[in-house]
Amino acid sequence: MTLNPRRLIRRIILCATLMVPAHSNAENLNPSEGKPNFIIILTDDQGYQDLGVFGSPNIQTPNIDQMAHEGRIFTSFYVASPLCSASRAALLTGCYPKRLGMEKPVFFPQDNTGVHQDEVTLADMLKPAGYTTACIGKWHVGHRKPFLPTSQGFDYYYGIPYSNDMNHPDNSGGKPWGKWDACWKSQEEMVKRWNTPLLENETMIELPVDQRTITRRYTDKAVEFITANKEKPFFLYLPHSMPHVPLFVPDEVYDPDPMNAYKTVIEHIDAQVGRVVDTIKGLGLAEKTTIIFTSDNGPWLAESIGHHGGSAKPLNGGKGWFMEGGIRVPCVMWGPGRIPAGTTTDEMASTLDLFPTLAHLAGVEPVTRGPIDGLDISAFILGEETSPRSELLYYSGQKLVGMRKGDWKILGRNLNKNPALYHLAEDLGERTNRAEELPQKVAELKARAEALDARISAEKRTLGVDSPE
Repeated sequence: MTLNPRRLIRRIILCATLMVPAHSNAENLNPSEGKPNFIIILTDDQGYQDLGVFGSPNIQTPNIDQMAHEGRIFTSFYVASPLCSASRAALLTGCYPKRLGMEKPVFFPQDNTGVHQDEVTLADMLKPAGYTTACIGKWHVGHRKPFLPTSQGFDYYYGIPYSNDMNHPDNSGGKPWGKWDACWKSQEEMVKRWNTPLLENETMIELPVDQRTITRRYTDKAVEFITANKEKPFFLYLPHSMPHVPLFVPDEVYDPDPMNAYKTVIEHIDAQVGRVVDTIKGLGLAEKTTIIFTSDNGPWLAESIGHHGGSAKPLNGGKGWFMEGGIRVPCVMWGPGRIPAGTTTDEMASTLDLFPTLAHLAGVEPVTRGPIDGLDISAFILGEETSPRSELLYYSGQKLVGMRKGDWKILGRNLNKNPALYHLAEDLGERTNRAEELPQKVAELKARAEALDARISAEKRTLGVDSPE
């Protein structure tokens, strides 16, 4: 892999800053010694309620629940977009999608764009500190070669380059979209109807990917990666392609009743999470490994996809919405001996914050392409009661559509034309619009949101484009 000059210069600078700390004997220095391991497990379209510890009435998730009992539950944890590509780009870079120049929140197989190669991802940031890095699962921030994980700081990639309902090479061809019950009932036949590729590094190794076994195979590769790197620090990004439709599971856990499809998929993911945690514990890595479990956005709503989607209760809205159900997601963080066990917090945090937080925990001062929007919440994760995050902007593409500040939230397709105002502490379901009652609060939030947006607009960077030579 050839790095472009600007990216190479940044890595040289970052390596240099890590080589000689202010107080050390340089000749005895091992930059990676004592560094913590990080694992981010990301599901696709999982609803806020779709874990036992988040109140699911029918889905059993004993392994993630156990992580929660041994770690910390975050009940006000946000993504930066209610749609997948924009959400994932923000997680990887710590930047609002607008700052990255993302006009569309979803990349498709026919697109030639992606997160710019000059952006610094979590993997880019950690590699100079001695980390081995892997992405295993759904990527979806650009499938052309310049945007694949191996061009974005990851040593190894195994997964699908975009959503599991998209077809190689240009998203054309017949897909049984909407026939979800039929898809579930005829798994062996229907898995062939979705022409989604499986890549290893930059090579296509399976077309179409057998989605019935993909969740388990992701975990197989994750366990291999962890085991191979047990003696050195590692960063594993494990973004599952489920429970995005179409839903599939391996034969040994298959339930033929389509009413149980979503439940079965989540419970299968939970079992695979358990395998990852058991591997960490079995290798004696628990006290030096942090695992973060969350989702990329809210669930498909029943009116769109029936019982093949999840539940965001008690929140309002779901995938694609800027109501809480679209952007507030379940989150559990686990780190024995560091993250306080059995604790729950309703303080705000976001996937935007993972970049600077992991940098701090790893002792890295990242050199990024430009300003980022994430905040270092490491002290909060490790037990402080108050989060440094008190504000979050909501973007639909490049358009500002809302903001949460404290317990107040303003939201509207056009903030200059009668936006809604909600008080989330008293109205979690966003049922009561208080804008007419409190016009000064609307004006206050609008002014603050527009000021922040103006700064981001002035600092906006370009999206990556892969132009044919």
